[in-house]
Order: sequence, then structure tokens, then C-alpha cells
Amino acid sequence: MIERLQEVRWGFIGCGEATEKKSGPAFSMVEGSSVVAVMSRSKQKARSYAERHGIPKWYTDPQELIDDPDVNAVYIATPPSTHATYAIMAMKSGKPPYVEKPLAANYEDCARINRISEKTGVPCFVAYYRRYLPYFQRVKQLVDQGSIGTVINVQIRFSVPPRDLDYNRTNLPWRVQPDIAGGGYFYDLAPHQLDLLQNIFGPIVEAKGYCANRGGLYETEDTVSACFRFQSGLPGSGSWCFVGHESAKEDRIELIGNKGQLRFSVYTYEPISLYNEQGRQEIVVPNPPHVQLPLIKLVVEHLQQKSICTCDSNSGTSTNWVMDRILGKF
Repeated sequence: MIERLQEVRWGFIGCGEATEKKSGPAFSMVEGSSVVAVMSRSKQKARSYAERHGIPKWYTDPQELIDDPDVNAVYIATPPSTHATYAIMAMKSGKPPYVEKPLAANYEDCARINRISEKTGVPCFVAYYRRYLPYFQRVKQLVDQGSIGTVINVQIRFSVPPRDLDYNRTNLPWRVQPDIAGGGYFYDLAPHQLDLLQNIFGPIVEAKGYCANRGGLYETEDTVSACFRFQSGLPGSGSWCFVGHESAKEDRIELIGNKGQLRFSVYTYEPISLYNEQGRQEIVVPNPPHVQLPLIKLVVEHLQQKSICTCDSNSGTSTNWVMDRILGKF
């Protein structure tokens, strides 16, 4: 167990696009929390980010940032292949990490993170921030209060067209390079969906998938179909396509109950659709502009011993296990 941190002083490892609005500003919006250092392997990028965001120090070496005595917590915002390495470096230095999702590039690396966290007593948190957004908390509330009765089936449906960069064979995005990302776009986008469902219904204990590459734009899977079962016995299925036609775009999770149906999106935040004996309702729930703020606030309060955050590496590991089972990694 680490000592209470009265002031949480963050060092960022990685300062990509996601940190500009989704997460980065939120660390300085929580009482008793500030960003004191940032690191990028690009000297120009690290210095520019520090100057633009008023961060006093910048580094090009992750170990130097972790060793900085002014840094007592570390935000890891790099591609998944380095998550385990940097998280373990931080924990061995007694500094709790907050890691972007997914927790790691594979289930085995997640297990390594958990072993070091247990051995050192240093908690490791993972950025499954959608659990704490008002939109998804409303979904959970509707389920818990029985708005659609007993949920008897869960369905994920997701389809998007290729991105422009997917056609550039000489410079493909890191998200379709399995040695960096852990898989293709499935490993990047499915984690939030699967984590949300496990947050609502409990752990998935069985999963199997069928993967294909139908577009031929890159080597990793671009189409995935899966079936899974929660510990409660609730069955579910999912379909993901990352090379679909524009007209087939879809971002939907359907919860089918014995007294109704609930539909919501994960990335587009379409109005929540509730169908039951009262008829059809559309529920609009706005989210904060910096979407990671609610979770970051809870992590900071956990480190200040004001609250407890359960969005840790142990809870995040289950999602990697499910994805690896679907992709046939073991």
C-alpha cells in the first residue's frame, strides 16, 4: 500500500492526439492534481506539448521522467506494446500508473502488470473512462432498475469504412500493426464495448471468435464475429467490420429483455433508445468536454485516500482475456 498523496503530480509518457482534449487537460482540473512533466521520444514534440500546456518539464527518456522526484504518478499514453514495460517501471519506482486502454497488448502482459502491482503494493489504473460517463451510467441505471425486465441477450454491432491512412501500404497506422497494437482495429475499439458490458453484467467467462481479412488493406483482421457468455449465464454476440461501406456504418449495442429493449452507441453517443410497455423513449445524456475527467478525478481521490477507484489493472485484465480468446491467441 503506497502512502497517501496529498498532491498528485503527474508525468505523462506519451503526448499524442488523444491527450490534447480527452484526457490531458483533465489532470489539471482536479483539486490537488497537476501535470509537472511530459515525455516523448521526439524532442520537438515533447517541448511543444510542454510549452502549449504550461508544463514545466519535458523529457525524451521515460526512465528520466519516472525518476524525476517531482513526479509521483505516471500517465501512460503510448501504444499498447509499451504499456506493460512503462507501468512496471513506474510501479517499481513506487509511482502509480494510469494506463490508456487496453491495459496491454495481450493478456499475458496484463498478468505481469498485476503481479508487480501486488508485489509492490502500488496500484495501477486503466483508462476505461466510459464506465464513469453520465451517458453510460444512465444505461446501467436503466438496466438495474428493470426498465426492460430481465436481460436475456446482448448484441454488439459495429461497422465503419476504412480510414484514408489504411490505403497507405508504406505507412500504415500503428493501430493495424499487431506488434504495436496487439491486433488490428478490433483491439483498439472493442475494449470499451466489452469493458462496458462487463461493468454492467459482470465478467465474461467464455468467448470464441471468427476473424477474417476481407479488405486486404493490411495484414491484421478487419472483420470479426464473436459469441460470449457472462458468468451469470447471459449470452452475447458481436460483429465488427472495419472495411464496410459508408452506408453500412453502425455503432450499436442492443440489450434485449423480457419486457423491452435498450439500444445505445459507444462512440457516437446517439440518444439512448428505450422500448418497453410504455412505448418508445429517446434519452439524451450529455457528457463532459474532457471525457476522462470523471475517472481521472476518481483516480486522484483514490491516491489522496478520499475515495476508492476500482477501475484498476485487475478489472481491466478481463477485457484483454476476452479479446485474446476471440482472436484465437490462446
